[in-house]
Amino acid sequence: MKKDKKQTTVKNPDRDRALKLAEMGAYLRQQREDRRVSLEEIAAQTMIRVSLLRAIEAGQLEKLPEPIYIQGFLLRYADTLGLDGVTFAQEFPIGSKWSALKLRQWYIPLPQFRPIHLYIIYIILIACSVKGLSGFMKDSGSLAQKSPDGPQIQVTSGEQPGNPNPPGPNLQTVSTQTSSQKQSGEGNGAIEQVRVGLTVKDRSWVQVIADGKTEFEGILPEGTERTWEAKQQLVVRAGNAGGVMVAVNNGQAKQMGAPGEVEEVVVKAAQNPRS
Repeated sequence: MKKDKKQTTVKNPDRDRALKLAEMGAYLRQQREDRRVSLEEIAAQTMIRVSLLRAIEAGQLEKLPEPIYIQGFLLRYADTLGLDGVTFAQEFPIGSKWSALKLRQWYIPLPQFRPIHLYIIYIILIACSVKGLSGFMKDSGSLAQKSPDGPQIQVTSGEQPGNPNPPGPNLQTVSTQTSSQKQSGEGNGAIEQVRVGLTVKDRSWVQVIADGKTEFEGILPEGTERTWEAKQQLVVRAGNAGGVMVAVNNGQAKQMGAPGEVEEVVVKAAQNPRS
């Protein structure tokens, strides 16, 4: 008698995760688009980089970290859209059985924000920034008189050690003095206007603040070229820094930062120290 051979099915965890991620990512993307919410807004609320959110929606498992972290990202993303993040994230296989209680212990759902809340937060941040910059400019007034003529660039990073998703954008402060300013302002301490030109290479959320007043805030499509001027200070924020080129006072355009990163550039008018 011949014994019947039992058919065995070989499980492939990576393939199962990839298929499940593609299904869940497509669902999250559909929910987000139905609510007319951009990826930059999701990134601001979840503190997850835009590049990772884009990989989740596209089901690109190879571009994401370990499965347990992916499950946490799915939980935050779903919570932000008003879904039950714990229940939704449990559908993603991570190789071990995690109960809803364990998920809640590891991941605390973020509070839900509406557009009005985001606008209030922006206003508070702008007010605090203007107040802080005013005090800084007063304190550093005596040091500015000893500074040599010409452009001065100071770059500081908002990223903290051990935190791959910093809560705030990277900050680039540029104090610039043009050649025309040197000629017309020499001897009377005059302050010339500052000018910033933006060239969008990839779709990005952009905010421009001129002398404390928001001149623009919204999504700029690829190929957009815009210019803004201010008497004292221009603040430019981009949700996809790798897709935005910045030119200060008709200078050479430079990329604001890495793709998918949130960056901020502050351009100040430099006062001629000569009297």
